[in-house]
Amino acid sequence: MLKIDKLTAKIGDRKILDKFDLEIQDGEIHAIMGPNGTGKSTLSKIIMGSNDYDIKNGSIIFNGEDITNLEVDERSRKGIFLSMQSPISVEGVTNREFLRTALNARSNEPLGLFDFIKKTEQNIKDLDIKNDILTQNINDGSSGGERKKNEVLQIKVLEPSFIILDEIDSGLDVDSLKIVCDNLNKYKEEHPKTSILIITHYSRLLDYIKPDFVHKMMDGRIVETGDVSLAYEIDKSGYGEIDA
Repeated sequence: MLKIDKLTAKIGDRKILDKFDLEIQDGEIHAIMGPNGTGKSTLSKIIMGSNDYDIKNGSIIFNGEDITNLEVDERSRKGIFLSMQSPISVEGVTNREFLRTALNARSNEPLGLFDFIKKTEQNIKDLDIKNDILTQNINDGSSGGERKKNEVLQIKVLEPSFIILDEIDSGLDVDSLKIVCDNLNKYKEEHPKTSILIITHYSRLLDYIKPDFVHKMMDGRIVETGDVSLAYEIDKSGYGEIDA
């Protein structure tokens, strides 16, 4: 589904990604762990199409198509979704307006209000979100946990085929984390070909969403790959010294 080949990216004079390689097949779950400043969140934003970074070399191939130079909205229409580390609030735009607009942008036929409500109603209950969420402005006055639940609501409504979770566990209490992960696991069961890229600092998230592969990232590149036991090893011993 996704192939990143020798991707080098900078912000100003600072190199963030250094000949970064990653390949994710249909239906796989990958997790990337690494210390602060190693480029994990930058990677997620570059995959999504952020213009804040200057790609010097390499390519991003999605379902056989080179998307390296596509805009964010074009990538979204192709099925890529980024759940942000710190979801922003948007004044003057309700969740209903946002979700219906996004859905219709990806559909051949506009979705009627009744069908839209039917599509969102059960998902809102499953996520234990307030009933008036659709009439609220996006994340306006919401806590960190509510914002993360809203991100998962967007996933379940928009049905992307490739999901990037950038520290989805950040700011969540134990109960909210379980609700969020249960909903993501249910979505994955219903859409088995969906691939997920998890970016996290801690292995606790991986107790809920089981990855097929765990990658250790240092200095803008992957330096080690293993199964979930690698995450537990990192939790126990830290990232250690990596030879360049």
